[in-house]
Amino acid sequence: MEDIKEIVRQLYADCLTVNIRANAAEVMGRLLADDFQSIGSVEIKDKAALTGQVQFFWQLVPDLKWDAQEMLQDGNRVVVRSIASGSPKGDFMGMNLDGSKSFKIMTIDIHTVEGGQIKQIYHIEDWATAIKQLKG
Repeated sequence: MEDIKEIVRQLYADCLTVNIRANAAEVMGRLLADDFQSIGSVEIKDKAALTGQVQFFWQLVPDLKWDAQEMLQDGNRVVVRSIASGSPKGDFMGMNLDGSKSFKIMTIDIHTVEGGQIKQIYHIEDWATAIKQLKG
């Protein structure tokens, strides 16, 4: 079985985490399939929508870090448990923040990889905890 975890690891290191050595849009253009879907509880984002959201988050949370804690592969799927953290500066989830408060939340993602690219991600993030931490 081919180890595809490195493909997924690049998404966390060079796109979800702010990385001044990487161009998130360029890396996502390479890593994500053209028919990519990011599937959450409420909406489905295509490649362009997710790329735009990541670029927006890089501006809003300049120290954003998405640290993969555990990666499990089963066939062409990689499950990632990670910790997302950062200190937002600006309007973040209805709060006007100055970067002095931070959040640290758990996330779970299931990535499907086909042909060396990520085709689909099911994801859930604990944003309710982030809001609680930033308000507190």
